[in-house]
Amino acid sequence: MSVRPSAVVCRALTRRFGAALAVDHVDLDVATGETFGLLGRNGAGKTTLIKMLTTLLPPSSGTAEVAGFDVARQASRVRRSIGYVPQALSADGDLTGFENLLIFARLYDIPAREQRARIAAALAFMDLSEDADRLVKHYSGGMIRRLEIAQSTLHRPLVLFLDEPTVGLDPLARDAVWGQLARLRREFGTTIVLTTHHLEEAEQLCERLALLYQGRVSIVGTPDGLKQGLGPEATLEDVFAHYTGAEDSVHDGTRAAHHQRRTAERLG
Repeated sequence: MSVRPSAVVCRALTRRFGAALAVDHVDLDVATGETFGLLGRNGAGKTTLIKMLTTLLPPSSGTAEVAGFDVARQASRVRRSIGYVPQALSADGDLTGFENLLIFARLYDIPAREQRARIAAALAFMDLSEDADRLVKHYSGGMIRRLEIAQSTLHRPLVLFLDEPTVGLDPLARDAVWGQLARLRREFGTTIVLTTHHLEEAEQLCERLALLYQGRVSIVGTPDGLKQGLGPEATLEDVFAHYTGAEDSVHDGTRAAHHQRRTAERLG
């Protein structure tokens, strides 16, 4: 079996805020074309880690490379190689979907002669063609999230970072986003790194997971491998609780999200 080259490499990557260690000597390797999930309770360091990998925060120490470029010494090369969808919805509601994408096409320096075709293809890929000329403030939350993914992939990035891509979405909208992310990886080989509190999302989308606790990586493995490591009846919720210091209670909405999802499925 051939070994895929790494799209993301972290070595002792650390971020301090004063005396507080938000990310503590993290070592990670994410293979090219892999969908890789970061799990952990609020405050575990997931978003801080993503921000360092997307050059939004400089590391305090350690190193990281994304798409072969050092995040500290080659930040502009990293930014040209990645897409990033932050946790908060960020599309401009007073513009149409097409206009939002046009702004990003110009920001990414996509040649003018290619912009309309690239935008049309991105809208079609995200099933938004019929809504291209509607104001985004009239979009549903799921449509806005799909638009933001379209924005972040207009320049065909090698690595796409998603911070809680389906936060606040209802189950149907969440499923739609999951489907588009799986299609993105399948059709274009995009490397995807995402944070999530939805364990079903992690299990459905991710080839491997890293569980973070107090800024450190507790364990890395496949969803099935992590469950098998705890026993034949273990669930991913059990894995989360075991490796994030939450054996007695899964905090920060993770258990609530799990049960909300199951309830929605029972009710249809």
